[in-house]
Amino acid sequence: MEVSIFNTKTALGAEAARKGASLISAALEKKGSATIILATGASQFEMLGELVETGVDWSKVCVFHLDEYIGIPDTHPASFRKYLKERFVELVRPAAFHAISGETDPEAECQRLGNILSKQEVDVAFVGIGENAHLAFNDPPADFDTDEPYIVVDLDLACRRQQLGEGWFPSLEAVPERAISMSVKQIMKSRAIICTVPDARKAEAVQKAVEGEVVPEVPASILQNHPHACLYLDQGSASLLKPL
Repeated sequence: MEVSIFNTKTALGAEAARKGASLISAALEKKGSATIILATGASQFEMLGELVETGVDWSKVCVFHLDEYIGIPDTHPASFRKYLKERFVELVRPAAFHAISGETDPEAECQRLGNILSKQEVDVAFVGIGENAHLAFNDPPADFDTDEPYIVVDLDLACRRQQLGEGWFPSLEAVPERAISMSVKQIMKSRAIICTVPDARKAEAVQKAVEGEVVPEVPASILQNHPHACLYLDQGSASLLKPL
């Protein structure tokens, strides 16, 4: 895993977007099309803001996203499809956006999306790491073995507290207890992974993911096993790491 540390979130986001855009453009040049995965949440604000300003030909790019809450509409402030539509899709108009719906039968939705994604080669996955070291909504202990592209997951208390702390919900009780998430194995199938993780509140999770053992109790540690994973940190999120 390649680790880069920046002084500010703005610089972190700009470089992560630049690297991701170069990988997408390379795929377009080679194949004429590209497929990417996008994360959401507060950690992705700067990166996405920069990504939409790059010179990528988005009309040839297919977009999937990592996860979505079960039971909330796309008008809810915390809806991840709302987040991506407003911050990405409506701005760049990609060739396709395969949104996860949390308002239909969850198992059927996993099957529907899995059937689409299984036919694609993912060129770049843009991901983050949660305060509990989750990858997508794969909370610890994560399932490293399932071959299903999308799965129904239970959200642990630490994950739900993070969502409350970031201001997406008015109370802990309002945070859903289940979600649809891309599986760990599916994320790891991506040809390249751009992992953007700002803020000191993520420092312990980052330290475990980078320097600890690869174990389901630290889901993001699996990134150590990916041949082309790039981790972008700021001074806060990198504060517990040993000097590079």
